[in-house]
Amino acid sequence: MNTRLAFPDLETAEQKGEPTFAVAFGGGGARGVSHIQIIEALDELGIRPVAISGSSIGAIMGAGMASGMTGREIRDYTLETVGHRGTLLNKLWSLGPATMRDKLGGFRFGHFNLELILDAFLPPQVPKDFEDLEIPMKISATDYYGQAEVILEKGDLRQAIAASAAIPGLFMPIWVNGRVMIDGGVFNPVPYEQLMELADVVIGVDVVGAPEGDGTHPPNRIDSLFGASQLTMQASISLKLKLNPPQIFLRPSVNRFRVLDFLRAREILNESESVKDELKRAIDALYSAVVDS
Repeated sequence: MNTRLAFPDLETAEQKGEPTFAVAFGGGGARGVSHIQIIEALDELGIRPVAISGSSIGAIMGAGMASGMTGREIRDYTLETVGHRGTLLNKLWSLGPATMRDKLGGFRFGHFNLELILDAFLPPQVPKDFEDLEIPMKISATDYYGQAEVILEKGDLRQAIAASAAIPGLFMPIWVNGRVMIDGGVFNPVPYEQLMELADVVIGVDVVGAPEGDGTHPPNRIDSLFGASQLTMQASISLKLKLNPPQIFLRPSVNRFRVLDFLRAREILNESESVKDELKRAIDALYSAVVDS
């Protein structure tokens, strides 16, 4: 698709009355690699969001964009790290070969220390504090005992990202302000509501996915665990869309990938390529509607 839209920088856009955009990147583990397509599409259109929100992997990808990284830079970094087996193992080993078991929390299911892992894997461009981001960001986490969503938007950025991405059963919960936090996707898989009053156009991106199969073979225990979680989150998303949908809502084609399929990052990007044009068409349609009115 030929891009017909070109946007100036944020300050000029506001002065000229151009619409402002905000993006909510949803959770979904490795499927969230497809968020790169959204970031690249916005780069190609010259759109710089006024605000970003993220949950789980969406908090990680959103933090990269909010830090000033381009979609191409995030793509290259992702493929060179978690998308490359040798680099992935070297990064884990860099945590300390003699104490790697302890630093990861011990090789026990549900006891991996995500804060330490993220320290090794996050791009150096991602700062330690929210205040150093180029674009304001809101990160969704779940207060386990408070039974509520918590929006983190100041203070320790990397701690907030870890809290938002602490998938139950895989990672240890994260303590934030004296509270036990787990994956933000538990309460809010695509946290676009946080942005509705901040921009003219809010884009929500759902990478939760859903179980796929021919219906003749039962899932194994791990697939059934994560598949049930997907169904629960999709029910939540469906209700939210009925009550208060964003202007643009996208679902990249990522269903066949699993939560931990990071080594298939290149496949995920290839599979989700079409969402770039889908976003561009949606933005074109919004502009056409404004012009026609």
